[in-house]
Amino acid sequence: MAWVATAELAAAVSNVGGLGLIGAGHMPPDALKAEIRKAKGLTDKPFGVNIMLMSPFVKEVMQVVIDERVAVVTTGAGNPGEYIPALKEIGTKVIPVVASVALAKRLERVGIDAIIAEGMESGGHVGEVTTMALVPQVADAVNVPVIAAGGIADARGVVAAMALGAEGVQIGTLFAASTECTAHPNYKAAIVKAKERSTVVTGAITGHPVRVIANKLTRDFAEMEKRGAPTEELDRLGAGKLRAAVREGDIEYGSVMVGQVAGMINSVRPVDEIMQSIIQDVPKVINKLTKNI
Repeated sequence: MAWVATAELAAAVSNVGGLGLIGAGHMPPDALKAEIRKAKGLTDKPFGVNIMLMSPFVKEVMQVVIDERVAVVTTGAGNPGEYIPALKEIGTKVIPVVASVALAKRLERVGIDAIIAEGMESGGHVGEVTTMALVPQVADAVNVPVIAAGGIADARGVVAAMALGAEGVQIGTLFAASTECTAHPNYKAAIVKAKERSTVVTGAITGHPVRVIANKLTRDFAEMEKRGAPTEELDRLGAGKLRAAVREGDIEYGSVMVGQVAGMINSVRPVDEIMQSIIQDVPKVINKLTKNI
């Protein structure tokens, strides 16, 4: 959730009892340091940073996280093994995002603290396995806690994730459509307007598939992929498009990264209201299940 999960959103989530995350994306180290310090000024609760291991600044960004003693680091697009000793030395929890059982097992061996099993329903970079299929298989394969992600936007999703073997959930798209999220109003409006089939996966041919809302950009991608455009040309088309959507509000030629649960989101709400609705509805969902069973 680069450009979406800023200090404001991370602090808001942490302040109401969740674990807010700052999406580092391709942030240079100075920018991330400023974001972390802004979050510290907005909350006295723990929060984390998500680091893309493919970032050109990954080593410098990891050093910033260590210097700032961030409570939790989640990682994607790689193996965080080389950074784990330094992070553990300061008590930071390391929780990688995985899209396969094999990667979960490999990362458990390098000493991570938990695993986020993310299904292909999620927004942004995705794998090939659904949350429903992935979470129980990962839960059976590892001994560390499993956190489910992808396709979760209410108490029903939370309870389902727990039934599949998860001990927690990671939620993205729902909080992107929150009052505290600093994303452009057009971006949030696109989430609210979306239906269950509004998203498509682009870039599979590059090896880095991305789920986004279908628009003129995705049609251009599809046409280029169909004619066999080289990966470099596709990369150029996608460069800077997430920022264009999130910061500039370009929902036609920007990359509007959201998950399939966008179809469940009907309004922009404060983070506290979102969290409370989930917490209050969990017992109701469990009671209904108990009666049905």
